[in-house]
Amino acid sequence: MLRTLITATALVAGGLVALPAHAIDWQDNSLTYTTGNRFTEPANRSPVRKDILEFVHVSGYSHGMNLASIKMLRSDDIDPAKDSKHGATEFYIVYRHLLSLGKVFDQSLAVGPIRDVALTAGFDWNSKDNRFAPRKRLLVLGPTLRFKIAPPGFLDVSLLMAKEWNHCGLPPCKAPGNDEDIGFDAYPMLHAAWRVPFALGGVPVRFEGFFAHAFRTGEDYTGRKVGEEFLMRTALMADVGAAVGSTPNRFFMGIGYEMWRNKFGNQDMPGVDTNTPTLQARWHF
Repeated sequence: MLRTLITATALVAGGLVALPAHAIDWQDNSLTYTTGNRFTEPANRSPVRKDILEFVHVSGYSHGMNLASIKMLRSDDIDPAKDSKHGATEFYIVYRHLLSLGKVFDQSLAVGPIRDVALTAGFDWNSKDNRFAPRKRLLVLGPTLRFKIAPPGFLDVSLLMAKEWNHCGLPPCKAPGNDEDIGFDAYPMLHAAWRVPFALGGVPVRFEGFFAHAFRTGEDYTGRKVGEEFLMRTALMADVGAAVGSTPNRFFMGIGYEMWRNKFGNQDMPGVDTNTPTLQARWHF
């Protein structure tokens, strides 16, 4: 599984870096390890421990920026793989492109606390080897307001239209009248991402994270109504390199928190609400 993650990481990173040299003005690559023992899965009454490895590439060019995330999530045996006593493994890929409308039209769109307006487009892709066997395919598109915060801080707020297709391998989904493969109703999503740098006891610290509120509608594989979904992940990350007098902005450690409501649009069942603290370590390279 780790080999698969490394291969996928190399493909995405290689593809982005292979762009003409003048196309990318800056880039940042990082590898983050996250662990927590209070994650949840729908219909599962017991908390799940997960170990998560994530590669992130962010780069900017004259008219916008790219973000690519490749994540491998390994559960304990409370969330087992199909036909196995071992924990399930999930791969989740996210790509977003922000196109600066101010740069496209060659004029400032700054007003009040807003420094620019962008158009965001992208996709999510996942695969997991549990009995549900999800194959999420998500497309998003919409405007983004970029607020004035001094670098390396930022605050971006987007209103996106989202369209998702997925798969359910459970027996009820295969029953007559139900759907094993489904295209969910399109829905709007409010999304925000931020990084706020400050000093704590002389140590550079970043408060960072994102939230997404998906205003889901329609029905799922078995005709049940889907619920509005809310996901927030935050972290307080300390610049360990700067704290010990070594290279700053290279190695970070911290604590995080995940809150998820109506996970995957499921509601009125166990395992759809998450509240878990996490430990995180990140290396920028």
